[in-house]
Amino acid sequence: MLPEHLRGALDRAQTQVNALVLGKPHEVRLAFVALLSDGHLLIEDLPGLGKTTLAHALAATLGLEFQRVQFTSDLLPADVVGVSVFDPQARRFEFHPGPVFTQVLLADEINRAPPRTQSALLEAMAEHQVTVDGTSHALPAPFFVIATQNPVDLSGTYPLPDSQLDRFLLRLALGYPSGEAERALLAGEDRRAMIAQVRPLLTVDDVLAAREAVKAVHASESLVAYVQALLERSRRHPGVRVGLSPRAGLALLRAARAYALLLGRGHVRPDDVQALFSAVAAHRLVAEADAGSDEALAKAILHAVPVD
Repeated sequence: MLPEHLRGALDRAQTQVNALVLGKPHEVRLAFVALLSDGHLLIEDLPGLGKTTLAHALAATLGLEFQRVQFTSDLLPADVVGVSVFDPQARRFEFHPGPVFTQVLLADEINRAPPRTQSALLEAMAEHQVTVDGTSHALPAPFFVIATQNPVDLSGTYPLPDSQLDRFLLRLALGYPSGEAERALLAGEDRRAMIAQVRPLLTVDDVLAAREAVKAVHASESLVAYVQALLERSRRHPGVRVGLSPRAGLALLRAARAYALLLGRGHVRPDDVQALFSAVAAHRLVAEADAGSDEALAKAILHAVPVD
């Protein structure tokens, strides 16, 4: 179980991020879920809706090292992972780490870069290391990628390959704020100035301890059977060309454990799975051409599977 002081620190951390990203408590909780699950987060939305603010606020609140990479059409893989440069005095190549060597990496507008550069993150996200010129270099722990992307129908965007989408534990959209939250945002202090004044509420050791605590959250046999039934339904649901893989099921269970932990429980309930299912599953589904949105399909799959 999570120590009491750490539980309180996580609660205060969520409150602090919510004070910076107004009116989005569910989305903020999902960001914490992704981090504590040792996963990565994809935020898909229009420009100007707070995606970058959420990433900055989360890193500052948790006291983690932070780097931001603006993905553009001319960005090269070496600009992300680093490059080996020959040192004439030492007569050898020396590796110069790229911005991926951090604890929280914001890959901003990731789908504005060509697929070759997008794929440069694949090994880092999956293996927590990068390989340059045949040599592997370990990344810091924790390592957490928050990628933002604009809707694919906007000009200058490239769709993310399915293999990379599958590396993101969760996908979410912030959407427009409520009227009340937007008025508070317009009348309040500049978000960047507020983030600059943020005091870290956790340490790296706290984050790693919370990740270990997530692994101890209990998922009963009936809960695992419910998750498996969702996977099975996704593979035969009308309109779905490619359903969810076993890896998607493992991701759903990890996320549900973290979600339960943040709510102060030591066991997973079906409503934890239901609260996360669309965020975990929708971007992993491959739909038929006329089947509607992946979000709608995920919700239909969820509604089609009863809880025993």
